[in-house]
Amino acid sequence: MKKLILASASPRRKEIFEKLGLVFEIKPSAKEPPIDENMNVKEMVLFSAQTKAEDIFEKNPDALVVGADTVVAMDGRVLGKPCDEIDAVNMLKTLSGRKHMVYTGVFVCSKNTKRGFVAETEVEFYNLSDDEIADYVKSGEPLDKAGSYGIQGGGIRFVKGICGDYYNVVGFPAAEFVRNFAKELKND
Repeated sequence: MKKLILASASPRRKEIFEKLGLVFEIKPSAKEPPIDENMNVKEMVLFSAQTKAEDIFEKNPDALVVGADTVVAMDGRVLGKPCDEIDAVNMLKTLSGRKHMVYTGVFVCSKNTKRGFVAETEVEFYNLSDDEIADYVKSGEPLDKAGSYGIQGGGIRFVKGICGDYYNVVGFPAAEFVRNFAKELKND
């Protein structure tokens, strides 16, 4: 297999790639795609993943480059990373007692491949008290997470259930990635 590059600085994606037994380099893309108001959430995350993968592929044309982007969405609205503690509290109050979707766009670029997919997982939260939310936000954990929570960390206590891939909620749909790109991971 050619050199595999993960175009992301996410420690969660790095850990998932390691769990998959992949040998890879991390070269994060700083490129952010322009926001297109005409795109739905799925189109947006796939376009963002594609932009990141293509950015790194341009500089590494002999590699297999993987770009990814994960967002939390509810009622058609994207809940990105909070800008501060107040924003995190408001997001968690919005998610309290409700279901939301987590979407991850994955895009792969190589000389032979330029394609991707979007994974989606439904997550349901318990009703959260103001104290639960305040304590979690004080921990600092939600401040760098889409939707203001990490299912793999302290946010696990809020999750009533999920329908779909757990690892997608963490930040990378591992099994779907391997199934979609098995050939490229072996031969590309």
